[in-house]
Amino acid sequence: MSGHKHPSYLKIYFTLLILFIVSVLGPEMAHVLGLEGVPRALLVLSTAFGIAIWKAYLVCAYFMHLKVEKIYAPYILLACLSLLFVFFFGTATDAMFANGHNWVKKYSEDEALAEVIARDEHHEDDHGHSESHDDSHNEERSH
Repeated sequence: MSGHKHPSYLKIYFTLLILFIVSVLGPEMAHVLGLEGVPRALLVLSTAFGIAIWKAYLVCAYFMHLKVEKIYAPYILLACLSLLFVFFFGTATDAMFANGHNWVKKYSEDEALAEVIARDEHHEDDHGHSESHDDSHNEERSH
């Protein structure tokens, strides 16, 4: 009566749990071993992203039942992921850089921070939160 054999979800769960532990211990082992530079980056990135991709595959294949779906379901998933990357990398240059081919950001991060601080100080003065403004405001009330 059943169309396909169900996998052992408990086995997959424990596999995911072990992979999680390895992905947490990978960067810690880089610190314990005193790795620096490229070897550290390789260990950290391979345990973080490599294992994350493996875990995502297991979840999609077994818990989302893509392994037993019709053949077009994984292609739809791959098309969506491809579009995600296209949209991200298509807009990443606008968000991450201070200038582009036809534009320049209005100000740098330091100028933006200075503007926010100045605006907050001005905002405090307008609402009577600074001491000097409170004293003069109290004198006006008494007269």
